[in-house]
Amino acid sequence: MSEKSVAYVRTEMAPELPAPDNSHGPIAWMKHNLFSSIPNTILTLFGAYILYLLIPPLLTFSFVGAVWEGEDREACVGASGACWAYVKAYFNQFVYGRYPVSEYWRVDIVFIVGALGLIPALMPTVPFKRENILFMLIGYPVMTFVLLTGGNLSFEDYLVEYAVLFAIVLAVGVGISVATKSNPKPVALTLGAIGIGIALILGVMSVDFGLEHVPTDRWGGFLVTLVIAVTGIAASLPLGIALALGRRSNMPIVRLVSVIFIEFWRGVPLITVLFMSSVVLPLFLPEGVTFDKLLRALIGVALFSAAYMAEVVRGGLQAIPKGQYEGASALGLTFWQSTGLIIMPQALKLVIPGIVNTFIGLFKDTTLVLIIGLFDLLGQVQTSFTDPNWSTPNTSHTGYLFAAIIFWVFCFGMSRYSIFMENRLHTGHKR
Repeated sequence: MSEKSVAYVRTEMAPELPAPDNSHGPIAWMKHNLFSSIPNTILTLFGAYILYLLIPPLLTFSFVGAVWEGEDREACVGASGACWAYVKAYFNQFVYGRYPVSEYWRVDIVFIVGALGLIPALMPTVPFKRENILFMLIGYPVMTFVLLTGGNLSFEDYLVEYAVLFAIVLAVGVGISVATKSNPKPVALTLGAIGIGIALILGVMSVDFGLEHVPTDRWGGFLVTLVIAVTGIAASLPLGIALALGRRSNMPIVRLVSVIFIEFWRGVPLITVLFMSSVVLPLFLPEGVTFDKLLRALIGVALFSAAYMAEVVRGGLQAIPKGQYEGASALGLTFWQSTGLIIMPQALKLVIPGIVNTFIGLFKDTTLVLIIGLFDLLGQVQTSFTDPNWSTPNTSHTGYLFAAIIFWVFCFGMSRYSIFMENRLHTGHKR
């Protein structure tokens, strides 16, 4: 009896078959994400019902029943939707406040140059990034200050105080470098370069460019919102990093000062800080010495935000494994080299969500400056409600909706950029 062989060897690849219908497509996505279980199904249906209650009335108010053209309140009286004609009439005040109409071009240049400099700085593949960032950190603030205020300021009365302050900062920097066993020469050179740079900046601000002087009490609207937000964001990150390093320092005095600063500012509401800067601080100044109200608010907001930023950065520093510090020491790196090249980049990458969350909170908190007489975007919107020419039942709703849209666009943009940077800098393995 012979045995017949049933062995089979495939000589070509089997054809690819389509995935099962229940594993791809919109129906499969909905089944996996929205209706995967009974609790998820209940929550999905409840969320859909809430959207059904909110979205149609909002669209009806914003677009269907809205009034887009008109010269006064008569165009919006009796309308069931938003009065966008009122926003159009007040748009310049919402953006510029009481800034002189003939000088709007100065604010426009600040906005345009800021956008043209910020967008390439946020794009990782754009060339000349270092030069662009240096311009945004040094050149752009000076240009903005000169354009918005008019420049031609006098600093002669403060030259002695500036020299004394610079000498103190230089001595403290050299002392810290010696205490941390670092070479004091680079620290002295760096602080000296910073001092010379500040002197040059003050010199530029003192030049008469022939521009009309515009006091800050005439600023308002979106201009004030951006000035406070950008200044607070730009100042809080480096200050927060310095405070976080100081709180983790081995030097008791530096650590104590950092802890006291952080805990003090975190324990005081921002409204109290603004009141102190606007009302109480002038009482402690010598007679005849005054500071601009907006400048006092900027300093208060920056210090307040820096305290929160310090704790965010400190959380990232604590998340760095001890082996990273030991590896840096094994390579013979100094404290500042290991911090700048190894530790801090990893720490900041870990706390990107916390940093952006602080920035978003700061951007929204700019509306609090209204209580000290600074009219930001929301303050300017509220002020417009007193105009009898546009007094209608829907005017206030339209103004608040307009302000909400502006704030949402900027906050959502920061949130999406945060997600982009997280994905780009992610070096782990995601499932």
